[in-house]
Amino acid sequence: QVQLVESGGGLVQPGGSLRLSCAASGSIFSINYMGWYRQAPEKQRELVAAVTSDGSTNYVDSVKGRFTISRDNAKNTVFLQMNSLKPEDTAVYYCNIGTRFGSVYWGKGTLVTVSL
Repeated sequence: QVQLVESGGGLVQPGGSLRLSCAASGSIFSINYMGWYRQAPEKQRELVAAVTSDGSTNYVDSVKGRFTISRDNAKNTVFLQMNSLKPEDTAVYYCNIGTRFGSVYWGKGTLVTVSL
């Protein structure tokens, strides 16, 4: 059974930084893409950033230049470095992994709160 375990969320002041990690365990093969979504209160879940198996990345416009996604293929782990955080970045962040066989997995989420 595949499990995604996220860590790194918390409370940070505006302008601060956090690094999220998501480690996949279990029988997971041929990972295609790895990404992060977020959902703020009363808003729809949105894709924040994703990285494919060949290293290609994409970001939602609101985080470009501030967030960086990376992955460690050997450890089935994906990271999200978040700098210059803003109050509007406050949300639950979810790890998302898709395989070449069409399987999609989600983490349980980690809360990021940006506030004074």
